[in-house]
Amino acid sequence: MPAVQENVTKEIVIERLKTVNGPDFTGNIVDHGMVSEIFIADAKVFFSITVPAARAQEMEPLRAAAERVVKAIPGVAGAVVALTAEKKGGGMEAPVPARPAPRPAPPAAAASRPAPHAPASHSQGKRGVPGIEAIIAVASGKGGVGKSTTAANIALGLAANGLRVGVLDADIYGPSMPRLLNIHGRPQTVDGKILKPMENYGLKVMSMGFLVDEETPMIWRGPMVMSALTQMLREVEWGPLDVLVVDMPPGTGDAQLTMAQQVPLAGAVIVSTPQDLALIDARKGLNMFRKVDVPVLGIVENMSYFLAPDTGKRYDIFGHGGARREAERLGVTFLGEVPLEMGIRESSDAGTPVVVSKPDSAEAKIYRDIASNVWGRVNEERGAAEAAVPSIVFE
Repeated sequence: MPAVQENVTKEIVIERLKTVNGPDFTGNIVDHGMVSEIFIADAKVFFSITVPAARAQEMEPLRAAAERVVKAIPGVAGAVVALTAEKKGGGMEAPVPARPAPRPAPPAAAASRPAPHAPASHSQGKRGVPGIEAIIAVASGKGGVGKSTTAANIALGLAANGLRVGVLDADIYGPSMPRLLNIHGRPQTVDGKILKPMENYGLKVMSMGFLVDEETPMIWRGPMVMSALTQMLREVEWGPLDVLVVDMPPGTGDAQLTMAQQVPLAGAVIVSTPQDLALIDARKGLNMFRKVDVPVLGIVENMSYFLAPDTGKRYDIFGHGGARREAERLGVTFLGEVPLEMGIRESSDAGTPVVVSKPDSAEAKIYRDIASNVWGRVNEERGAAEAAVPSIVFE
C-alpha cells in the first residue's frame, strides 16, 4: 500500500473530479454540486456523488469514472465512491441538469433496441463470497452489551473446534477487532487491488481499524459506509473459509438492514444482557433479520451473572434468565449464558481473548460450547433449506 502523501489534498481531488463529465455530458460533477464533502484518511479518499434517485442505476459509469480519476492521483492508495440520492452536496449544492427529453424513435429502431435488464429479485441480489462456506452475523439491538467481545470469542471457539474462520469487523464507526485480537499495522494488497486479511490466533481478520488510525473520527453517511463494507467483504483475499463471523454495528439502522439484505447470511446470533431494556432492543434486531429472511440462530445472554472471586457467591446484577425466557417466548434457540467475569474484560482489553489466553478455563469452555451450538444451528438451517428445495423426478 502506498505511503501517506502530504500533498494529497481536497483541492487536488476536486480539480481531478472537474474532469469528470456531468450527467448527459453537461459540465462536470463538481460544478453541478454533485460531490459531497471529501474525506481523506491514510491516503484513501472517500466521498459520495448525489444523483437523482430515478437515474441512480444509469449513473454507475459516472461513479466509476470519478473513482478512476481519483485513484490515478499520485499518492492515493484507494478511493471509496458511493452514489447517493440524498441532496447533500457538502456546500456545493447546485441543481443536477435535467435530462433532455428523448426524440421518438422510428418503429424499426425501437424494435431493434435490446430490452433493458429486469431488476434482480431480492434473493438474486445476495451474491455469495468466493471461498466462504457460511457467513454468520453477530448483532445486538444496542451498544454496550459486549457484542464484539462475544463475536471474537465465538470466532475463536469455532476455530478451536477445528473450523477455518475469518472475522469481518463491520462496525465502521467503532471498530474493535484490532484491539480485541491484538493486530496492528496495515493490510497488504494483491496486485494493488485485493486486500490480504490480517491474521492472529488462527483467524483471518479485516477491519476499518486497520485502514484508519484509532483516533480518526468516521463522519460518513450511509452510502459511504456501505461502499466500505462491500469492499472489505468482497475485495479481500479471504481464501477458503468454513465460516466468516461478521461483527455487525449495534442497532437496526440502514447499514445493518442493507448488510442483511445484500449479504447471503447463513444466520444471525443476537447478543443481549438480561435486563428488560436490553431485551427490548434485542427483539428489534431479531425482528429485523426475520423480516429480511435471515435465520436467527439464537440468543446469547452476556453479563448473565457475577461470581465473587473471593467467596464464589453468585450475584445476578442485571437480573438473570431474561434472554433465555425471551428466546423461549420467540421460539428461537438459547445459545448460552456468559458470566460478568473480570478476566474476560481484562483479557479482551489486552488483546488476548479468554478462549486463547485461558483455554482450559470455565469461561473459555462456555464460549466453545456457544460456538458449537451456533455451528449446529447453521447446519440445521442448511438441512432445512436443502429439504425445502423441490426435487424433480423423471419417470
